[in-house]
Amino acid sequence: MPYISTRDRRLPPERFSFDTVLCDGLAHDGGLYLPAEWPSLSAADLTALRGKSYPEIALRVTTPFLDGIVAPAPWEKMIEAAYADFDDPEIAPLKALGDGFWLEELFHGPTLAFKDYALKLVGKLFEYVLEQRGARVTIIGATSGDTGSAAIAGCSGAALVDIFMLYPKGRISEAQRRQMTTVAAENVHAIAIDGTFDDCQDLVKAMFADAPFRRDLNLSAVNSINWARIMAQTVYYVAAAVALGAPERKIGFAVPTGNFGNVFACHVARRMGVPISEIVIATNRNDILTRFFETGRMTIGAVEASLSPSMDIQVASNFERFYYELKQRDAGAVGDGIAAFRKTGTLPVTEAEWRRARDAFTAARIADDGTLAEIKATHDATGIVLDPHSAIAVAAAKAKRRDPDLPMVALATAHPAKFPDAVMRAIGTPPEVPERLAKIMRLPERAPSLPNSLAAVEDYVRTHARAAYTAGAAS
Repeated sequence: MPYISTRDRRLPPERFSFDTVLCDGLAHDGGLYLPAEWPSLSAADLTALRGKSYPEIALRVTTPFLDGIVAPAPWEKMIEAAYADFDDPEIAPLKALGDGFWLEELFHGPTLAFKDYALKLVGKLFEYVLEQRGARVTIIGATSGDTGSAAIAGCSGAALVDIFMLYPKGRISEAQRRQMTTVAAENVHAIAIDGTFDDCQDLVKAMFADAPFRRDLNLSAVNSINWARIMAQTVYYVAAAVALGAPERKIGFAVPTGNFGNVFACHVARRMGVPISEIVIATNRNDILTRFFETGRMTIGAVEASLSPSMDIQVASNFERFYYELKQRDAGAVGDGIAAFRKTGTLPVTEAEWRRARDAFTAARIADDGTLAEIKATHDATGIVLDPHSAIAVAAAKAKRRDPDLPMVALATAHPAKFPDAVMRAIGTPPEVPERLAKIMRLPERAPSLPNSLAAVEDYVRTHARAAYTAGAAS
């Protein structure tokens, strides 16, 4: 299973191994990695997964993507270890909401958010591959809330990894911030940036584009631009589909998203052969994705704060992978299109490409008032308490399901206790706080703050990354 870059203009494009893709994160030409071909799950394969545990399904779904880099036995052990501390034996349980709607709970990991399902695995992959290579990396990431805490949980204490997470100062919840800033491990650095998530993301991309800096620090990424994240997230779509009757029965998903990574993982499951007949992209007021699917124009707007801060994004980096498909794997057209997007604020898309995109996805915009209304409606009907992001998924599922006989799964991407203010506004009582979260609210924070300046951030990383010391000693 070799990989290619979305911006490699050579014919044929260069092929990369899984360990290179993992450790690079972002391709050196600025593109995103994708498998050269999609592995398949046949009807017999899906049938064979019925009744299997989540780790067993993960082993079958992810193994083809590893390119033989990790042998089956150690990979199985990594998967078992990754999910050992999840607080529900089903790992990603399904809850019935009535009328054919379902909720897939993806908040049973250590940081109470869906990012744990991938990053617990990715952290173990890094340790394994780096030990095999005799190398170390500096992981740089941007987070709009949950990626940072999950990445830090997955990499905390790793001997061969330093991790720096940039987050927008004052634009994530207190719980999300504390899950990063209370970690005392020497290799962990959570940095508040005076700006938006898009500013943080731009700083990360600029560091990767700085060739000497990237080389000296041996940069890597665990944001959803890293293919290993997408690979691991594909598992919970397969698990839900099988549990609800695949391959004989088709299924739909509603996915809250800002950066297009989680919803692209759903698309990957469909490309592998899972009978997913509808994928609903659920956005908040930062609705660049919904506007694209409604009008055919992807135009950047201002980032607005909302009750669902993890989705307060205007530049959906992972859309490039789908754009590569829309451009029929023409890397030159992709590179030119992304350059134009950065220059003009509008992504070039033809009428035919837009129509193909609409065949693949539908989209819904749920503003704050709709979010609060859905939290209340779901609680009144079922007793289930939703966080704002999950509420957006449920509301979008109800708004956009085309076939009333189709089981429609909304993804619950975070525990409601991470967003108590929104829950309190919606139902009048605060959510129950798990002990995992209550503990961090009592711990001291370590939270450096930096301006929205590439020079300032690079200087901080160089000063604190152990890889920099190694590079300096070797030069």
